[in-house]
Amino acid sequence: MASKYRNFRNSVPWLLLFLEAVFIILFYFFFSGVDVITSDFHTAFQDVSHMVIFGFGFFLSFLKRYGLSSIGFNLLIVVLGVQWSVLIEGFLFLSHSAKEDYLRSIIKAAVSVTAVVISFAAILGKANPVQLVVMTIMEIAAFHVSRWINNMYLQIADSATMMHVHLFGAYFGLAASCSFPALQPSSEKNADTPTSSLLSVLGTLFLWVFWPSFNSALAVEKKNGIIYSTYFALAVSAVTAFALSVLTTKDGKLSMAHIHRATLAGGVAVGYAADSIQYPWIAMILGLLATVIAILGSHFLQRSLPPAIKIRDVSGVHFTFGLPAVLGALAHLILYII
Repeated sequence: MASKYRNFRNSVPWLLLFLEAVFIILFYFFFSGVDVITSDFHTAFQDVSHMVIFGFGFFLSFLKRYGLSSIGFNLLIVVLGVQWSVLIEGFLFLSHSAKEDYLRSIIKAAVSVTAVVISFAAILGKANPVQLVVMTIMEIAAFHVSRWINNMYLQIADSATMMHVHLFGAYFGLAASCSFPALQPSSEKNADTPTSSLLSVLGTLFLWVFWPSFNSALAVEKKNGIIYSTYFALAVSAVTAFALSVLTTKDGKLSMAHIHRATLAGGVAVGYAADSIQYPWIAMILGLLATVIAILGSHFLQRSLPPAIKIRDVSGVHFTFGLPAVLGALAHLILYII
């Protein structure tokens, strides 16, 4: 055990200090003298920050052996990823367009780093800090390149490309989890406690409250409509999660694992299509379908898969973020065509 701590001390601090030095130098040469544009993004900045740091931090604290490290590493991923994301955003996008408000660029970076946080949920308890830092650097770069391709060649709106963080993060994390050994259901590493479960549900509540602001943070038009649609999608998602939880458990009791994961599925699904939704009943249907996919998918699909292709998903990101995001992308395509 002592050797592991020595390796931790010899690798992690120097890697972090090296990256921070590189970031400072890059900001000095490429971001000095950028005009600060007066804007009204303060509320959105606060809401997105609370959601990413507090919401996802507590959301990932359900494993008793990794509760504190989940919260701490989540903060490390966010603050490191935001700096790197702002740099890549400037290199790929702002060099060919008008200069952007500092505050808006931080909001976009915080939204982008959500993809890494979701991927972190898929490998929770498996990766060491060095692997997490490397994953943060690589995934944010890949996410921005994907956005750049969508903007330049597919002519997809910037707000829509930002909302595919859920899809990108879920499947990037699931792909990365295949490189790690699976946690056994009976393993102590896969166990929880009443306290860790309570903190995780607290994170779910944070995410639920701030999700409408997250979906509308970068919207220039129809911001109120996006908040309106997202709230009703989340509301229907939560009600459906309670109902299906009782129907799918053996003893007919509520499963907090279902509430913990499925109440957010509606917010994920509606994120893609929120600016295209004109009536609240469309958002409510999306919230209903997303929760059905999240609960019934985890209840039946995961059990029916053969062992050779079992999804190594510690936190259920495939059913909380992945499949609802696919549903939202399809809904966005249908609404765009109509």
